[in-house]
Amino acid sequence: MTKTLPTALNLPPVDPLPDHIARYFAICDDKIGFVPNVLAAYAFDAAKFDAFSAMYNDVMLANSGLSKLEREMIAVVVSSINKCFYCLTAHGQAVRALSEDPKLGEMLIMNWRAADLNVRQTAMLIFAEKITTASSETTEIDRQTLRDVGFSDRDIWDITSVTGFFNMTNRMASATDMRPNDNYHSQNR
Repeated sequence: MTKTLPTALNLPPVDPLPDHIARYFAICDDKIGFVPNVLAAYAFDAAKFDAFSAMYNDVMLANSGLSKLEREMIAVVVSSINKCFYCLTAHGQAVRALSEDPKLGEMLIMNWRAADLNVRQTAMLIFAEKITTASSETTEIDRQTLRDVGFSDRDIWDITSVTGFFNMTNRMASATDMRPNDNYHSQNR
C-alpha cells in the first residue's frame, strides 16, 4: 500500500524522523490511535514541526482560564468562518468528545448561534468571530463585553491567541490541501 502525503505538496517527512518527533508521533498513536495529518505535514522540517507543535501546545493545552472545550469551540467557529475542512473535521470531533454532545460540533460548524450556549461562551464566540472577520474594528467595548461576563484580561489574550492561531492554520491547511485523517469522521458520534 502506498502511503500518501498529508498535503498536496511534495514534502515528505524527514527520514529518519528525529527522535523527539518519533516520540511525539508514538504518543499520538498511543493516545488517539493515529498521527494527525497536520503533524505529519509539518514533519518535513524539524524546526517547523517544533515551532508548530510548541505553539499548538501553548495555545490549546497550557494553563488557561479557558477550558479545553472553550478553546476547541473557538477553533471550530474560526474554522467555520474560514471554511477549513481539516480543522472543522478535527476540531469538530474534539468538541464532540469534550462536550459529550455529538450535535454541538455540528451546530458550531453550521451556525454556532443555533447552539444552546451560555452567556460566557456566546460573548467569547462573538469576539472570536469579530477578530476573524474584522480584527481592525475591535475596540475596548468588545474587550469590556468579555470582562462583563467574567473573562480576565489574560483570558482575553488567550481567546485572541486561539483565534489568531486557527486563522493561520486554516490558511495553511486550505492552501496546501491538507486533509483530515479519516478516523475523525466517525469518532464520538
